[in-house]
Amino acid sequence: MTPVRTRFLNAAACVLVLASVGFVAAPTVLAAAPPPPGSTWSETFIDTPDGERLHVDVMRPTGLTPADKTPVILIVSPYLGMASPTEQPGPSNRFYDFINGAKVFERGYSVVMVSLRGTGGSSGCLDILGPGEQTDIRTAITWAASQPWSTGKVGMYGKSYDANTGVVATTLGTPGLAAVVAQEIVPDRYRGSYSERVRLIQSLVYPSASYGSGGEGTFSINGSQEYLTNSLSHSADCQARLLDHYNESEAAPFWQVRDFVERAEGSTVPTFITAGYLDTNTNIGGGAVEYFNALEGPKRMWIGWWDHVRGNDKVGSRLAMGRAGFFDEVMRFFDHYVKGVSLEDAPTDEDPIIAAQGSDGTWREEEAFPPEDASTFVSPLLPGTYEDDGNNVGSNDSGAGPGGAGATLDEQTGHGTWTFSPPLEHRAHLMGIPSARVTLDLEVPRTNLAVNVYDVAPDGEATMITRGAAMVDHELTWQNVQLFPADWTFEPGHRIGVLISGANAEAYVHVPTNTTVGATDATVRLPFLRYIREVDLQGDIAPRLQSYLAAAPFEVDAGTIAARTSEGFQLPPPLVERPDEDDDGPD
Repeated sequence: MTPVRTRFLNAAACVLVLASVGFVAAPTVLAAAPPPPGSTWSETFIDTPDGERLHVDVMRPTGLTPADKTPVILIVSPYLGMASPTEQPGPSNRFYDFINGAKVFERGYSVVMVSLRGTGGSSGCLDILGPGEQTDIRTAITWAASQPWSTGKVGMYGKSYDANTGVVATTLGTPGLAAVVAQEIVPDRYRGSYSERVRLIQSLVYPSASYGSGGEGTFSINGSQEYLTNSLSHSADCQARLLDHYNESEAAPFWQVRDFVERAEGSTVPTFITAGYLDTNTNIGGGAVEYFNALEGPKRMWIGWWDHVRGNDKVGSRLAMGRAGFFDEVMRFFDHYVKGVSLEDAPTDEDPIIAAQGSDGTWREEEAFPPEDASTFVSPLLPGTYEDDGNNVGSNDSGAGPGGAGATLDEQTGHGTWTFSPPLEHRAHLMGIPSARVTLDLEVPRTNLAVNVYDVAPDGEATMITRGAAMVDHELTWQNVQLFPADWTFEPGHRIGVLISGANAEAYVHVPTNTTVGATDATVRLPFLRYIREVDLQGDIAPRLQSYLAAAPFEVDAGTIAARTSEGFQLPPPLVERPDEDDDGPD
């Protein structure tokens, strides 16, 4: 959730004060980005019920009178502040790619951008989607829907943090919210930072480095007096209110009020999300799939093997997700649910409920995740021991995906106790949320447990397809571990490998106990599909998937595979053709 603009700490304010009285040279004045073509820009401030003032940028199509009503696309974000201490006033260009690419003004929409409390020109302290920011989101929706130039219909748009504000909005029941488009989300804030009390590496920069410095430093001496006053009131003291972000207990009230998976149950707000299996900034284990399943209104999802990218982003000349037409689909969604265009003219009902990219890079349509034909196969795992020394690495991929944050030494991979299936005689397609249950023989509390699932090729090259971690105390000798969602096809001759160890050091912050741990009476639950999938959607392989497939594998020696193969591993039957809708199919 990294800001796209350069941020300045409050210390910069001291430089500006000194510059104003001649002690240091004042920097060059910068100009803000002009409003997008076809729009006029204005700014204002709105009050929240708890006494904060939020800065608002408004962009409306040119040529309209104040009485001309339009639907509104709303962005609520911490990333909208002025980019330098001398920038001239103007709107943030954070989503000009969308505004210009989707031609929102030509289509008759206004755009409203609201800075969350503690950021940009808004007063107060950010609280990472807590009660204060939830109030901000309600206030922003209500204001945008109630303006005399608004039709009363609001659609929210964003990616990462400002996608999560849309997620929050679907749980609030605020009148006027008509649709949400949210790319790369973490609906469960706890699982965005922890896996059963084990902290993910990328969350170490939360909240101070990622959000605090950005929010506290976005000001300009050329802004309005209120903008400047609100900006300079942001303080590092705000961080004291976020100390519970380092509370490892999922039961803490801090995390409960930020669990939007549970709170989304029954929401009927039309929602369109994206989620990447290789995105560890907003990781796939943070509840995106469960949130999608909780929604009861019209919904769409693009899910596949990419990292922290927007639907329109490119890697060189290639689309980062691999699939064209993102803006077209978004605007069909908005046109129907926000603007009120008929399905005949905005046929969003013809778009797939789920556009899914599998591990081979091809795209297909699904109606649910996991699909109805997914069956869970429960396999016993062989007993063994592992060292809780913090050294194991899940894969050799050096990026911040399932392979991790740069730990790429072969000698660090694959340490632990393995179980391998016999070679598959046919293709097998895993899609869903795997899990494991492990009984541990512990010496001390706070013992680390990591469980990974691999695709092991005939030559012994192992590619991690999902992972999970937990911290286990002596009071509890068994542990359930929910693994990350996955969509992976195993080819004939490949094996399924499951590794129980003390670390995924590339992904988590483990505090090792330096003890030997026994793993007994363990099982893994893997969801496999029954029916053959056809490639029925346009799309290409995501560049990040290609790099992962090339870099991630490491070699498991043949002796280990032979010694740790379990004939009791439950393998799915061959995939079969899907029966016709009027055919009940085989029993």
